[in-house]
Amino acid sequence: MRSRFGRHVVVAAIVVGLAALWAAAPAGAHEVRNVGAYQFVVGWGTEPAYAGQENSVQLILSDRATGRPVVDLGDTLRVEVSFGSQSKLFALEPTFDPDTGLGTPGDYRAWLFPTAPGDYTFHFSGKIGSQTVDQSFSSGPTTFSTVQDPSTAQFPVRAPSTAELSQRLDAQLPRLASNGAASRAQVFGAVGMALGALGLGVGVVALLRPRRT
Repeated sequence: MRSRFGRHVVVAAIVVGLAALWAAAPAGAHEVRNVGAYQFVVGWGTEPAYAGQENSVQLILSDRATGRPVVDLGDTLRVEVSFGSQSKLFALEPTFDPDTGLGTPGDYRAWLFPTAPGDYTFHFSGKIGSQTVDQSFSSGPTTFSTVQDPSTAQFPVRAPSTAELSQRLDAQLPRLASNGAASRAQVFGAVGMALGALGLGVGVVALLRPRRT
């Protein structure tokens, strides 16, 4: 009887230990980096990342000495998202609510819609307490997800992208406007069809993505 009880205790201890390791592990396809007194875990909030779909820059921030999440960052740290020669600053928002206990302590997000497939760079600047931060993280095979063309996940019908619809409009509207027989209704109809196709594409990809918690 004691032997059986002892085995149960050992099994329970192993299960608890594995659960703790799983909870402490960083998010998959993220870059882990020590930045002074803190540890940064950086990547897309939703991976794989698709162009035209809502996503977020995710920063999981913890104290290196204690391993505890940093929950009082405030507004002293910002992130600049760059793609090619273009860049834009975003504020970081905590997902953890200390009043209700909901969310993940130390998990901060900057919400955005990446609109073009390719590699992005996240540049964090500002301060954490008294420590100055100036760190850049770029997507790639060994860091975090490169933004993908959503057509790779569309099935069975591939919806046209925003760029393709824009090109079609640029090509068709001047021809319709210069045609004496073309009416205003024809022009509006062409625009409506393009917008409808765009809405269909967004809806199809949205159905393929997991809902944000």
